[in-house]
Amino acid sequence: MNWKSIKNQMTTFLREEVAKTGLSKVTVGISGGLDSAVVAVLCKEVFGDNMSGVFMPSQFSSKESIEDAKELCERFNIKYEIVSIAPMVDGYFSSNPDATPLRIGNFSARMRMSVLYDISARDNSLVVGTSNKSEILLGYGTIFGDTACALNPIGEMYKSDEFAFAEYLDVPASILNKKPSADLWAGQSDEEEIGYSYQVMDNMLKKMIDNGLSKEDLIKSTEDKELVDMLEKRIKNNAFKGKLPLIARIDFKEQK
Repeated sequence: MNWKSIKNQMTTFLREEVAKTGLSKVTVGISGGLDSAVVAVLCKEVFGDNMSGVFMPSQFSSKESIEDAKELCERFNIKYEIVSIAPMVDGYFSSNPDATPLRIGNFSARMRMSVLYDISARDNSLVVGTSNKSEILLGYGTIFGDTACALNPIGEMYKSDEFAFAEYLDVPASILNKKPSADLWAGQSDEEEIGYSYQVMDNMLKKMIDNGLSKEDLIKSTEDKELVDMLEKRIKNNAFKGKLPLIARIDFKEQK
């Protein structure tokens, strides 16, 4: 792929779309993972000191996440602040002791976005999203949590392609080589949770979404009907996450 062209398209998008709002600053949540690293590097190049990062560890975040996030910011001279969401999570779940890891993870994602939007209000900035195309298609994100943002430069890039793009951007090896994880609870791994690698899923998603192959042809191409069924089901069941809330259409002029 022509990474130079792709980078130019993304930076142009960021520059033009932010300018349309009349604002000049952006805020990015930096987790120590691949997605936020790519977005942070792009934003730093476009906005310079008008871009700020926020680390938002919880009591479940790994030590490596903070270390990797700091390494990224030091390499690219990105200013950042650290806001722990642990007290927020504890404050709610102390009275909900039977909560599942999924509930705690979703709540944590929403607390992080609450922090980001408050900081963006303080700084008069826009929140830039960090969800890639694979996550969006599979619904692998928390609605009104990590999927919330004002604009998203990487939403059309598949996760498996993002590794090569991140390497082109000179993202630290510590981030490039780690297993993809939302870091929502200790030891959480995206690929282990789903049961397939992003490379395998993305290869099929490209045939399904980009090339429009029929289900029959998809199964023939892989001989893994379970994979095709899983992807199809996830895309259908999670489509609502990518839509604005439905509002009832009412004709107030209608006469009885």
